[in-house]
Amino acid sequence: MEWTLSIPKIELHAHLNGSIRDPTLLELAKGLGDKDIINFSDVEGVILKNDRSLQEVFKLFDLIHILTTDHMTVTRITKEVIEDFAAENVVYLELRTTPKRNDSIGMSKRSYMEAVVKGLKSVTAVDVDFASCTVDTKSIVNPLLTNDTCNASTRKKIYVRLLLSIDRRETTVAAIETVKLALEMRDLGVVGIDLSGNPVVGNWITFLPALEFAREQGLHITLHCGEVPNRKEIQTMLDFLPQRIGHACCFEEEEWSKLKLYKIPVEICLTSNIRTETISSIDIHHFVDLYKAKHPLVLCTDDSGVFSTSLTNEYHLASSTFGLGKREMLQLARDAIGFIFADDGVKRDLTDIFDAATEKLDQ
Repeated sequence: MEWTLSIPKIELHAHLNGSIRDPTLLELAKGLGDKDIINFSDVEGVILKNDRSLQEVFKLFDLIHILTTDHMTVTRITKEVIEDFAAENVVYLELRTTPKRNDSIGMSKRSYMEAVVKGLKSVTAVDVDFASCTVDTKSIVNPLLTNDTCNASTRKKIYVRLLLSIDRRETTVAAIETVKLALEMRDLGVVGIDLSGNPVVGNWITFLPALEFAREQGLHITLHCGEVPNRKEIQTMLDFLPQRIGHACCFEEEEWSKLKLYKIPVEICLTSNIRTETISSIDIHHFVDLYKAKHPLVLCTDDSGVFSTSLTNEYHLASSTFGLGKREMLQLARDAIGFIFADDGVKRDLTDIFDAATEKLDQ
C-alpha cells in the first residue's frame, strides 16, 4: 500500500462528522458517559470495532450526532480530519458538513460553521489554503480570515474547500437558509452545496427551490443520488444537471445511459457502498463499467471514521481489485482536477503537483 500512500490524491466526498478518529470518538464518548448523557458501555465496543455491521454504523452515526453539537468539539474534529487527510498526501479536499443548530448552547448554523473554519485555521502540521487567493482579503472585515492564507510557503500544503450540506429532513425554508449561509461564507472557502442525509426521507421537490437558488447565485452543486432505488427521483436529479453526484448505486440501464450522456462526474465510495450493503460485492461495483467507459469519476471515502477506511485504502482497494497499476491510479487521481469546485488558480497548482508526481514516476 506504500505507493498508494505516496501519490497525490484528491478527496471530493468526505463528511466531516463521519471522518472522526476512533480515539477521539472514544474520548468524547467517555466524557459524555461520565456526565451520564449516554451509556458509554453501549457504544464502547462499536467504537473499538473496525469491521462494523450496518446496524453498528447507524449506532455510531447516532452517537456522532450527539457529540458534534458543541463548538469546541467541532473545531477539534475539523483540525484532526484535515491533518489526517494531509498525512495521506491528499493535496485537495472538499469537506462537507451540515450546519447544525443547538439552541441550548447558543449554537446557530453560522456559529457551527465558524467553529469549522476555526478548526481549519488551527492546523499546524501543514499549510492549509482554504480561501481563494482571488479574494481581496484586506477589504474583508472578518476575524476568521487573515491575510496569511494566501502567502507562499515551502511547507507541505493542502487545499481545503467547504460544501454545506442540506439534510433531507429539512424544510424548504431551512434548506434556503443553508444556501444563504454558504453565500455569506464564500470568502471563507465555501464553494458549494451538497444534498445528503437519509435517502428514504424527504422529497426532491422540497429541496429544488434551494438548489435552484444556489445555482443562480453561482454555487456549485453535488447530490447524493441513487443510494436507494427511486427511479423517478434519480432521473429528476440527473435532469437537474448537478456538477457531480455521489454513489449512483441503484441505477438501471436508462439512468446509466442518461448519466453517461450528461457526463456527470461520479464520486465513488467503494468501502462505504459495501458496508452499507448498497452494493453486494466489490467485484461487481459500477466503478468497473464507468472506468472502462472513460466516464468521469473520482475515488472518495464518504465517512472514513465510521467505515474504518482512508483514501489510501480506497486507492489500494481499487488497484488490487480491478488490476490498476501506479500510472493508472495516478491518472485517475489527476483527472479529478477537472471536477473540483475551486478556481482555476487552484487547478493550475494541482496540475503542477501531479506533473511533478508523473515525472517522478518516469524516473
